[in-house]
Amino acid sequence: MVKYEIVRSRDLGEYLRTKILSLMNQRIREIALRYGYRSYMIVRYLDMLGSMDEVLKLLESFERPLKPVIRCNKLKVHDCRYLVNRLSKLGYTLERLEWEPTAYRVLREGSPSLGATHEFLLGFYYLYRGSASLLPPIILNPSPKDLVLDLAAAPGGKTTHMAQIMGNEGVIVAVDISRIRIRALRSNLERLGVRNTVILRMDGTKINDVFKNYFTKSLLDAPCSAEGLIQIDKTRKVKTELRDLLKFRELQLSLLNAAINATTSGGYILYTTCSIAPEENELVIAEILSTRDDVRVVPIPKIINFNDAILEYLGMELPQDLKYCVRTYPHIQGMEGFFLCLMRRY
Repeated sequence: MVKYEIVRSRDLGEYLRTKILSLMNQRIREIALRYGYRSYMIVRYLDMLGSMDEVLKLLESFERPLKPVIRCNKLKVHDCRYLVNRLSKLGYTLERLEWEPTAYRVLREGSPSLGATHEFLLGFYYLYRGSASLLPPIILNPSPKDLVLDLAAAPGGKTTHMAQIMGNEGVIVAVDISRIRIRALRSNLERLGVRNTVILRMDGTKINDVFKNYFTKSLLDAPCSAEGLIQIDKTRKVKTELRDLLKFRELQLSLLNAAINATTSGGYILYTTCSIAPEENELVIAEILSTRDDVRVVPIPKIINFNDAILEYLGMELPQDLKYCVRTYPHIQGMEGFFLCLMRRY
């Protein structure tokens, strides 16, 4: 086992490529072919999960579709039973999530579709592909007194959820670089009646040109490979090569450093991705911990039965503070593959 700091001082990409190649075998190639994945992905899954049985459970779970989830918008609906009753008349069967009383899993769909009902257009609910995206706002838990940065905010699921938690008080600055995605963000803010949010269309890595040491809480749901969303997009089985993950990692590091710099001393930063790739998750946090002395990883509230983060990856020993980060997997938690890490700036 070699420490991450030693690997990073040399060539992380070359180390990963060499290690993956050394672990490749015929069975891995056969399983990759059977399920339609790039072989290097199966090597990584085996290292992450520890047994081929667990890998097969993960691959099988990626073949099953996610059930959509809606969040009742308390900014417009006083009693969520009113929304449930209206949707039930349209043929929908809903099941409330135990850990988020305003959210419901859609067990049976009615007509019209969830994105075309009057209730949706009136802003009575927000529609999610799965339940994991509800976790970041709950974990960050902004109060009406907080100044919140939402970096890479569009299309606004987490922004509008935080506004709901804050009771439309306090301030959220929602930042995104994409003009098209900003349109979706603005539309969702207006539809759901959000009034405490300012939108900035800009490169998130440049946020410190505008804000520095300012926000009490910051959320970065980072652009990523979406390797945790294969249930939704099967092209992600082959879409991303290792070099692509390392490019995502460079962007994620730039955005996360910017988010940390924009957060005041004593403030909290939550880093999340909809990816199960360690290159975009633990190896990002490991780099932050290796290059900064003003931020620490802190425990995440046990909202659900999370999986632990990875502390050893492809022969690398990662910083022990990563034990406070958490993961979700579709075959264990029944939701998208997700990574979450809460940090505090000092």
